[in-house]
Amino acid sequence: MHERAVEFSERARERYDIDVEVLEFDAGTKTAAAAADAVGCDTAAIASTIVVSLSGGDRDGELVAAITSGANRLDLDAVARRFGASEASMADPDRIRDTVGWSIGGVPPLCHDTAVPTVFDPTLTEYETVYGAAGTPSAVFAIEPTVLVDLAGATVVDLTE
Repeated sequence: MHERAVEFSERARERYDIDVEVLEFDAGTKTAAAAADAVGCDTAAIASTIVVSLSGGDRDGELVAAITSGANRLDLDAVARRFGASEASMADPDRIRDTVGWSIGGVPPLCHDTAVPTVFDPTLTEYETVYGAAGTPSAVFAIEPTVLVDLAGATVVDLTE
């Protein structure tokens, strides 16, 4: 198993007292569609973690995470409104790595280095099991959406287009 996937699994056990089964795929899981094909689930059951940078307002410069269904597209204007910012944009990859501790393509929905406010797409609650990145662009793990919401400290709110 890739060292970052092992690290994710160990963090999940240490922080949340859960054992996650990491699934790795040689073909990769960089996109929601690729992850769904690899796992054999609906694209909508892929829990993609997108880190967003806020501009303006009381939270200027803060990062937030949005855990969205792979079938949906995040509405950055809705994210900005939700957090009282004038604008929201995709965060800089280096800043994501420095803040949450994971690189784009493998950012898991939990086990971040620094806690960031997190929102959760309600579409994911329609599934018994969802799949999130497990620290690399070729690894995912399965989890019940209600458990994921709780562990991530997320607020369920629709911020998709």
